[in-house]
This record gives sequence, structure tokens and C-alpha cells, in this order.
Amino acid sequence: MHELCKQFRFDSAHTLQRAVGTESSRRIHGHSYRAEVAVRGEPDSDSGMVLDLGELDHALATARDRLDHHFLDEVEGLGPATLENLARWIWQQLEPRCPGLWRVTVARDSSGDSCSYFGRESP
Repeated sequence: MHELCKQFRFDSAHTLQRAVGTESSRRIHGHSYRAEVAVRGEPDSDSGMVLDLGELDHALATARDRLDHHFLDEVEGLGPATLENLARWIWQQLEPRCPGLWRVTVARDSSGDSCSYFGRESP
């Protein structure tokens, strides 16, 4: 079993409705994000690849382009722009094009926060 990983970065703004202490807050703010996508499987006997990196790059670029420098509140199907929802949303964008998709992790490196989404038990 091999695991192939690829990362991409995006910068986006959003609002997040939440109570802080006794006050409610809904301010616009932004983050720099890093997403890592992992694909698991056995290499193809002819190509020697789990998944062609060119195909993976194209799939990631499509997802990235819908997030980078966009207002996340307006991204269809995302919901509140939490790390959890971002990881799930990216998974949903990639799954049809990435056989063996295993994990999507979204991180905000500046704060040390991350969340991983696993869409199934095993490849």
C-alpha cells in the first residue's frame, strides 16, 4: 500500500457567527489555509503510479480556484467556513476524480489548527 500526498494553499475571507463571552460576533476576517490531500492504493502495474500527479494537480487546481481569494460564505455547498466543512467540501470536489482518495486535511499554520476528513474506512 502506498500513500501519495499533495498540498495546495489558498487565502480566503469569511464570517463566523459565534458567541464570545456574553456578546455575539459576526465579523469578516480571513485566513491563509493549507490543504493536504492523500490518495492510497497500489501502483498500477503499467504506469507504476497510484495516481498520475498531473491528474491530481488538475483536480486540486479546480477545487483551489473555487476557494482562493473568494468569500467563503458564498461558496455553494460549503456551509459555515469551519475547518471541518472545508475538509469535507474539498473531499466532495475531489472524490469523483481521485480514485483511492483517503484523507483531506485543512490547516491554518499560523494558529496551529487543522482538521482531517476521512470519507471512508479503507481504500
